[in-house]
This record gives sequence, structure tokens and C-alpha cells, in this order.
Amino acid sequence: MSTGLSENLSQDPRQRPTLVLGGKGFTEVTDTVCAVSERRKWPAIWYIAFACSLVLLGVLGACLTYLISTGIGVWGNNMPAAWGFPIVNFVFWVGIGHAGTLISAVLFLFRQKWRTSINRSAEAMTIFAVACAGIFPAVHVGRVWLAYWLFPIPNQMSMWPNFRSPLLWDVFAVSTYATVSSMFWYMGMIPDLATLRDRATGKAKQFFYGLFSLGWSGSNRHWLRFERAYLLLAALATPLVLSVHSIVSFDFAVSILPGWHTTIFPPYFVAGAIFSGFGMVMTILIPCRSAFGLQDLITTRHVENMAKVILVTGSMVGYSYTMEFFIAWYSGNLVEQFAFVNRSFGPYAWAYWTMFSCNAFIPQLFWFKKVRQTMLLAWIVSILVNVGMWFERFVIVVTSLTRDYLPSSWGMFRPTSIDFLTFLGSFGLFFTLFLLFVRFLPMVAMAEVRSVMPQAHGIVGEGHRPFGDYWPDSVHPERQRKPSPEEE
Repeated sequence: MSTGLSENLSQDPRQRPTLVLGGKGFTEVTDTVCAVSERRKWPAIWYIAFACSLVLLGVLGACLTYLISTGIGVWGNNMPAAWGFPIVNFVFWVGIGHAGTLISAVLFLFRQKWRTSINRSAEAMTIFAVACAGIFPAVHVGRVWLAYWLFPIPNQMSMWPNFRSPLLWDVFAVSTYATVSSMFWYMGMIPDLATLRDRATGKAKQFFYGLFSLGWSGSNRHWLRFERAYLLLAALATPLVLSVHSIVSFDFAVSILPGWHTTIFPPYFVAGAIFSGFGMVMTILIPCRSAFGLQDLITTRHVENMAKVILVTGSMVGYSYTMEFFIAWYSGNLVEQFAFVNRSFGPYAWAYWTMFSCNAFIPQLFWFKKVRQTMLLAWIVSILVNVGMWFERFVIVVTSLTRDYLPSSWGMFRPTSIDFLTFLGSFGLFFTLFLLFVRFLPMVAMAEVRSVMPQAHGIVGEGHRPFGDYWPDSVHPERQRKPSPEEE
């Protein structure tokens, strides 16, 4: 059992939990994180996962090639369900990316120190998820070689985008989100890239780590500018947590379609995005901590805190599901009332109750400490959370489109094999990028983890090694000037 496990799981509000176990000092933390990208022999599980990801990535490329060469008729999209899997998958992947910005920016501003071991991987996950999300609306337009018609540039047809459309708001919101998240991720990684540069043995690694560390020397001037820039980016990214998925919800809420035209969508979508994002962070990090020996850095406490966030946001999502029925009843609108009865008892009732079970009922297991602190159980719940959130987007899109105001225009949506394979292929892109990130970049923010250790504040107790060469003379017990006999 790692040193400090009891302190790590302590529920005493008067005492900060231990966030780094094993009695590690600064050197051990650096060695543990750098060993992941420096190791010559990688575990077989990484190669197996990477091979599976490449296969799925190849499936994605084949499906997109077939789609572009043939047309979007290969999908199950029809009239009235013109929005099918592409929009479902787009909203799903944008939601997955929300946890990274929340962990990095919001928890940083609120000084939540437990974020330091998981924020780097969550930030990377955000960028990769947004990349997956961007594929679907890009190919959903049909003739992708004419996509430049959508850009606000002068043209011979005098055709301009409709800036009052929430679909265009999406373009600005998601692109801004991806840009700021990428800058935030890269900015926080600069000190750690310099560490890898100084430890690198090959010339290629020294060159590339040196290039991207931007000449970092660890001087007071560099640290001062780094912390100011990091704080500025955190403040800039925080509103994006609320704005991005609120704008995505406007794609639905500003329409007059029954089941969509409701003011509860923005907060409901934001809570759901954080819910699914934390679920994906747990799904990825629980296997990684075991495969790469990071149990002392990504501790049970970190997993338990993420489980509590999932419990809170899952309860919000379950409350929103219930309130939608109340709002439909209270409105007195018969069409709106039918829309929700149709969701729960119509032809797609199986999808609705799968969604409700995975998002509202299963997260309640996290009320039990045993479930929160057992890695396998927490991992299974996190997977079911993401299953439920995909079904939520499916239910919202399909049930409202297939049965609207006029029974004469009703229809059914039946996804094709290309729909399913394209969705699975997007996971190939996501996991390929993430596994390459783990292979070449530090997946734990070493500089930030060291800053929350007791040694960073001059505290050296049982199980904690002193700073060594990092300690200033004023606090290092072996370098403090001893008083002369006259002074005594």
C-alpha cells in the first residue's frame, strides 16, 4: 500500500488530503512522469490499443472516402430526419471535450489542487474530441469541395452566411473553443517540455523538445510571465465552459419543433457536457494509471472527486429529464405533451429508457464510497455514462424530427452500416491521437504537481523527502547559517 493512502482518502474537512503518494519527492515525481515517454520497451497493452485504434481510423477514412465519392445517401438521413447520426455524433464529441476546459480553467481559478494530476490528459482529450466533432458537420454539408461557399468571403453569387443562424454561431463557438483550449494546453506544457529536453538522449528528441519549449530556462522572469499568461488564458477559457454547449443547444432551442423549443436546453446541455466529459476522463485515466504505474500521482482521491462531479451533474441531468415532462404538461400545449409521451413510449422508447437509466439511475451508485473507490466499478460506470449521453443526443435529434406537427409527414430513421462504422471510426481518430500524446508528451503536469506537494511549502514530514537542490538557503535546514557563540 502506498505511503499516505489514509491521508489521501481522509474525509476530514480540516485537513487537506495528500495528493502525491509513495513518499515521493520532486525527483521521483519527475522520474515517474518522464519514464512514460522515455521508456524503450512499452507495455503490450499500448501496442494492442494502438493497433485497434489504427484499424478504426482506417475504417473512418474508408467510410469518409465512400461517403464523399457516393453522396450522403449512404447514411440513413431522410426526410423528415435530415439530421441523423452526424449531428448526434457532433454534439456527443463536443460534450466530451468539456471536462478538459472545466478541469484546467475553472478548477484552476477556484484553486482546486487535486486537478493537477489529471488536467494535462483532460486538456489533450478536449482537443482530440473537438477534432472528432468537427468531422461530422463538415461532411454533413454534402459537397465538401464546395464548403468554401459557407465562408463569409465575397463571391460572384452574392451569397453570404446567415449570421442569425445558430448553426453559424456553432462555427465561431467551437473554433474559438478549440483555439483557446489548444493554447491553454500548450502553454501549461512548456516547463515540462523543457524538462524532457534536458533529459533527452537522442538528437531528434533534444531538437523537437527544445523547439517547442521555446527556450525555457526556469528563471524567475520566465516563471512570472508563464503564470501571468496561464492565469489570463484560464480566465479567457472559463466563459467557454458555459458558452460553447449553450450555443450548441441553440441549434435546437431556437427552432419551433416540439421537444426542442424550450429554455431549459442551455443549462441542461452544459451539465450534460460536463457529465459526459468527466465520464470520458475517468474511462481513459483509470486504465492509464495502471498501465504506466501512475497510481501514486493519479490517486484514488482523484478518481473519487471525479465520481462526485459525475454524481452531481448526473443528478442535474436527471432533474432536467423530469422537468421536461413538467414543462410540457404545464404549457398546456398538446403537441409538446405528445412529443415527450412519444419519447418515452413511442417507437424509440428503448433508446429513451437506455438514456434515462445510464444518465439518471446508474450514476447514483456513486453515493456509495465502495463504488467510488473501486477502480473497476468506477470505470464501468464511466463507460455507461458515455453510452447514456450518446443516447441522449440520439433521442433529442431523432424523436422530435420523425414525429412533428403533421402526422402526414411522420417517418422513421434507420441508421445504415456506414452510420455505425463512421461513428466507430471517430473513436479510432480519438484514441490514436491520445495514444500518440501519451507516447511522446508528458501526460501529467509535473510542474503543477510539484507545486501542490508539501515540500513546495517547506513542509517536510514523515513520508516526504526534502527539496534537495531546489530548496533556497533560507529554508533548507542543512544550509541555514548557524549562530556564532557570541550571538548565542
